[in-house]
Amino acid sequence: MLQMPGSDRRAERLRRLPLADFRPQAKLVVPEHHVPRAVFPAIDAHAHLGRWLSPDQSWMVPDVPRLLAEMDRCNIAGIVNLDGRWGTELADNLARYDHAYPGRFATCCHLDWQELAAPGFGERLATRLRACADAGAAGVKVWKDLGLHIRDHRGELVFPDDERLGPVWAVAGERGLPIFIHTADPVAFFEPVDERNERLEQLLQRPDWSFAGPGFPSFQRLIDSLEALVAAHPQTTFVGVHVGCYAENLGWVGRMLDTYPNFCIDTAARIAELGRQPRATAELVARHPGRILFGTDEIPFDSRVYAIYFRFLETSDEHFDHGLEDPPPMGRWKISGLGLDGDVLRQVYSANAQRLVPQLGS
Repeated sequence: MLQMPGSDRRAERLRRLPLADFRPQAKLVVPEHHVPRAVFPAIDAHAHLGRWLSPDQSWMVPDVPRLLAEMDRCNIAGIVNLDGRWGTELADNLARYDHAYPGRFATCCHLDWQELAAPGFGERLATRLRACADAGAAGVKVWKDLGLHIRDHRGELVFPDDERLGPVWAVAGERGLPIFIHTADPVAFFEPVDERNERLEQLLQRPDWSFAGPGFPSFQRLIDSLEALVAAHPQTTFVGVHVGCYAENLGWVGRMLDTYPNFCIDTAARIAELGRQPRATAELVARHPGRILFGTDEIPFDSRVYAIYFRFLETSDEHFDHGLEDPPPMGRWKISGLGLDGDVLRQVYSANAQRLVPQLGS
């Protein structure tokens, strides 16, 4: 076949094309649905509205009435705010959201890990948690630093199942406070950052998210700690955020839900994982419709991202983007929708969250 001049040079250039510049355009012709509004009122059970994650310590949501208007357009009836912290910061979050807009927001407190600097921290933290509950905290947020970074007075890592923290989890159970717990991170974050890592582009953007190598516990050590914690405190409700903290292994998540009635999960920031295994995900939801909470972890609020979540849950569309970025940092693949029926959607969208956090929608 006659070749055009320069074709060899072009072929050689393409053979050396950087992955970051590779943008294949699929030629599939498949159904497409735009779902800008949840079919039923929804509660986002995983959002950050406070100040502690803001680089300049400003509110993550500068204009609350505008947020409410955007929520109404998307049919978001309520939001769980995971940013309450403790003391005056908790009071400020409660005043700004929960008290100003009853039924639309529910704020969770945190635990002050500085207490671990001296022995007897379990009882002190339990006392602080009682104060947070009295102030109006709707639950407790436990971040991934427990097990990864937090150390006790001896300089040793403290894991979620550390028996010294038992009084804290007991108080949460007594006061009806669900524990929204984030343990570990995507499995790829614990593996070498090399050409075989499926989150390579994300880790190149955020090298601080890599927990591979010495100095960090293994993913398995952390996830075993989570299970031990849930098993040891059957009277306390734990919400394993980000699909039980192990979205890559729905067999493990399903076993946790089968085994521990006090364990629930949310969908936050993991539809990339769920959507590449839609049949397994649909089966998991069908088995445990009352234990799965809708959540996004999407702040600032972006209606375009919510539309992707709604499409994923409500339609049977195939091969669509799981995010807005190109390339998608959470994985170079497409996802397929679950097409959940109405009764299941009502539970996932709001009923399950309202059961755990009854002040929402009340």
